[in-house]
Amino acid sequence: MIDASLDMELVRRVVATIDNLPRRKLALRLMPVKPVPGPFRTAGKGEKLSIDPDNAERYATHVQLAKSIDSGKLVSVYVRFYPLFQQAYEDLGYPGAYFNDRLVEVIDHLLAAPELPPQATLVPPKVYYKFADPDLEGASAGHKILMRIGNENAAVLKTKLREIRAELTRKSPDPRP
Repeated sequence: MIDASLDMELVRRVVATIDNLPRRKLALRLMPVKPVPGPFRTAGKGEKLSIDPDNAERYATHVQLAKSIDSGKLVSVYVRFYPLFQQAYEDLGYPGAYFNDRLVEVIDHLLAAPELPPQATLVPPKVYYKFADPDLEGASAGHKILMRIGNENAAVLKTKLREIRAELTRKSPDPRP
């Protein structure tokens, strides 16, 4: 019997968010964490509009939290509750597919995210700022998140993702719920 102390709604949000990170759109209403506080910071004007280097500070608390998590313990909890993650994944419309395979695939996708080029410019928002470069704007939601948080923050998160991936390959959950 699975311990019901892990909130199933949280599991569903985590699974949906992970599944969507390699896609172009991410449903903010399904995110398992609240957005970072404060406005998105920009520098320059017109065709020289870019992400302000100070914008990365907005993410410092989230990045520090991620950095402080013990990857081995995190993966142990995930393995223990894997049947809930698997059920949530199947409920998304993936019967017969394994969430753990998707999780590793998404981690690999995030690890392949490019650094934000120093010359990357933005287009003023109608709702949200967009990258002027169509290739950057066409990137997945996960890649754009890593570009927007700043290259140093992204490097910290990628280090943590590598640790988690290594633990996942050592402690893979039993795919059968």
